[in-house]
Amino acid sequence: MTQRFDGQVLLITGAARGIGAGVARTYVARGGRVALLGLEPDLLEALSDELGAAASWWIADVRDGAQVTAAVDAAATHFGRIDHVLANAGIASYGTVRQIDDASFSRVVDINVNGVFRTLHATIPHLERTKGYALVVASLASFTTLAGLASYNASKAGAESLALATKQEVAHLGIDVGVCHPSWIDTDIVRGAEADLPTFAVIRGKLPYPANATTTLEDCVDAIVAGLAKRRGRVYVPRGVVLANVLKAFTHSPLAWWVMRRQARKYVPSLEQEVAALGRFQHAHVPLTDAKPAPDPQV
Repeated sequence: MTQRFDGQVLLITGAARGIGAGVARTYVARGGRVALLGLEPDLLEALSDELGAAASWWIADVRDGAQVTAAVDAAATHFGRIDHVLANAGIASYGTVRQIDDASFSRVVDINVNGVFRTLHATIPHLERTKGYALVVASLASFTTLAGLASYNASKAGAESLALATKQEVAHLGIDVGVCHPSWIDTDIVRGAEADLPTFAVIRGKLPYPANATTTLEDCVDAIVAGLAKRRGRVYVPRGVVLANVLKAFTHSPLAWWVMRRQARKYVPSLEQEVAALGRFQHAHVPLTDAKPAPDPQV
């Protein structure tokens, strides 16, 4: 039987597009209401208009704790409660450690790790009132690493650890916390990376399942919504990602490194050349401008 969310409210960061927008649509279709937080006002407004009275939106940069807290509190006041949280805001960067600049590396970590902290910190008081559930979007990259994505790998491993520690800290409050581990999902980030960096697509194609496969956005949304409904501790997208968790020790073993080193020596120079020619460390859809918080709910 399809789980309903009647009378419940989901707060989503990074809600303007991709996974966040897809989850918002499904949650509302099943009777719930959604608070949309993000940095792209045109997209947030369009999505809110599409979803009608069940949705409202707020500008919130997860790099700014005061901004996140203000938006979360405003959403809780507007809807009267928060039952679920999807800490979904995240970005990736291009470039090896010796190549990427400090600002670009730090920005990924600030959004993907510190942004999750700020989201959880601001929403825990509201989740305590409803005995709610938070799902942190980490990644397959929490378990595996790939050259050229060091900031993303480090941040998603950090997001997983942060979520698991928080899970212990809020258990006595009646709050549950889960971690979502998507592999490559058919979103702007993945499509943009493969278009920008042909070598990245070649490297990914040589990886074992599930790292060499792309999952549809619809399947990812279905898995996350099921995770919200069942308050799951882990959500793997696709389910085969569980193998990466189970085999994590082997993936980083000397035997695996013998194979990986050959691939790295072959492909990393080309990857660095492509990033240098591209002239940027993020894909084109990453919003780079700072935004001011909306003072009132945008209905």
